[in-house]
Amino acid sequence: MKVLLVGSGGREHALAWKLTQAPNLEELHAAPGNPGIAALGRCHPVRAEDGEGLLTLARSLEADLVVVGPEAPLVAGVADELRHVGVPVFGPSSGAARIEGSKTFAKDVMDAAGVPTAESLSIARPPCVIKADGLAAGKGVFVCHDQAQLDVALHAASSFGDSIVIEELLEGEEISVFALCDGARALALPAVQDFKRAEDGDTGPNTGGMGSYSPVAGFGPAEVEEILETVHRPVLEELAARGVPFVGVLFAGLMLTDDGPRVLEFNCRFGDPETQSLLPRVDGDLLGALARAAAGDLSSVDLDVSDAATVTVVLAAVDYPTANDVGSPIDGLEDAAEAGALVFHAGTALKGDRLVTNGGRILGVTSTGATVAEARERAYAACKYISFPGMRYRSDIAAMVHV
Repeated sequence: MKVLLVGSGGREHALAWKLTQAPNLEELHAAPGNPGIAALGRCHPVRAEDGEGLLTLARSLEADLVVVGPEAPLVAGVADELRHVGVPVFGPSSGAARIEGSKTFAKDVMDAAGVPTAESLSIARPPCVIKADGLAAGKGVFVCHDQAQLDVALHAASSFGDSIVIEELLEGEEISVFALCDGARALALPAVQDFKRAEDGDTGPNTGGMGSYSPVAGFGPAEVEEILETVHRPVLEELAARGVPFVGVLFAGLMLTDDGPRVLEFNCRFGDPETQSLLPRVDGDLLGALARAAAGDLSSVDLDVSDAATVTVVLAAVDYPTANDVGSPIDGLEDAAEAGALVFHAGTALKGDRLVTNGGRILGVTSTGATVAEARERAYAACKYISFPGMRYRSDIAAMVHV
């Protein structure tokens, strides 16, 4: 198969790494890709949001499958443009992608499907959660325990658009549960936990994610399957009934409350950095599964999952998430890889033949082990080999996990 992978982040590098292991992969292409992906396939200078450019590229490559990584092109309708001319796509239509693109739409779907979620509030009064209604790159959710936090949240949320959603504040642990979907069926992937806050101790501003690990204690295959029954499949049924069947990854962010799991949000794509911890645990043919989902039939697909644990630590720019870093030299990746880590490029570029920073989250360092503690120790050991000016990372990713 000839595959075109759309996107340029750490999630896409992890997908590229996994797809190259598929027995039936003939060629891997990426648009626009990054230096890490370029070591695995051919990158093309086409932006992820450029539907017309992607269509031209997919046709010229005679791509058998297009895998769309980021949410923005999906919400904008890139998958629709490709499907309209017969190009197989793994990724939802713009109508189905509204499950992430509009918090209001997602609440309406969950209410209709009877999915447990946070209660909507009509008045912003602490304690509560303020959410920007549209896409916000993982930075549009604000937890407000007091009036001062609420005032800041209302101002910050307005920067993403006029519309907001107000919800009750739920307490508990958060987990991410992903399912491959073919429009009607859902195939479970292992549960992952990520770390949103910028600083140790879950303090500081929300980010796109500073690290992740898998497995999550208490959420093996049986428990994840139960979540799919109560969360993912009712939503799939409701979307299909609305004429927008969901084909792609349906990602539920869940809060584990005393009353059971409640949906915090849905995303219409693989998570970042959850994917970097998820895919090393998938033993089966991921490409085959994505192709079957795109063809509308996951009925005979089964993906084996390794018993190994994985931990991912994000190496970020000094001022992330408020500012990016561009052009700073990066060293030590080869040494980290030799130490056994997978180093996924998230915000990098080449300046001549020199690898440099090009974003907020620069790299993701993923290690495996028999336990989460072992994988964590290996990941942090590998991080010490890597350096760039101002590099920082949380020191407590998966620190309290006993799996």
